[in-house]
Amino acid sequence: MSLLNSLTDELKSAMRAKDTLKLEALRAIKSAVLLAKTATAADANLSEEEEIKLLQKLVKQRKDSAAIFKEQNRDDLAAPEVAQADIITQFLPEQLSSEAIEKIIDGIIAKTSAEGMKDMGKVMGMASKEMSGKADGKTISTIVKQKLNG
Repeated sequence: MSLLNSLTDELKSAMRAKDTLKLEALRAIKSAVLLAKTATAADANLSEEEEIKLLQKLVKQRKDSAAIFKEQNRDDLAAPEVAQADIITQFLPEQLSSEAIEKIIDGIIAKTSAEGMKDMGKVMGMASKEMSGKADGKTISTIVKQKLNG
């Protein structure tokens, strides 16, 4: 089932339940997907990888906004952003645990014979590709830095 189809179903159920917060988040996803589809070509479908990147971008935007609102002591504005990020996250594949990420990165470091920070780009490239959609880039980067420095 494509993202757009599942979105439409979720939108209908949110409308029936009169869940305004969920409706707002789902409409944002649908809008972003439709914009991306029209930007690439006429009625072209997005690949699953492109959909995941789009959803990750939307989650990151919500989390960044929430962080800014919290810095400004505006918890009333931060709470809906966090809630929307949680709703959007439901459409992403299940995220890997830190231990699983570390295991994969250890394998990549062994495979590439990486030594030190000079090889970070090589390791990050492979790790990002392998864990695309299953792990946050910031988390991957932090773990790679720890592994290559220690």
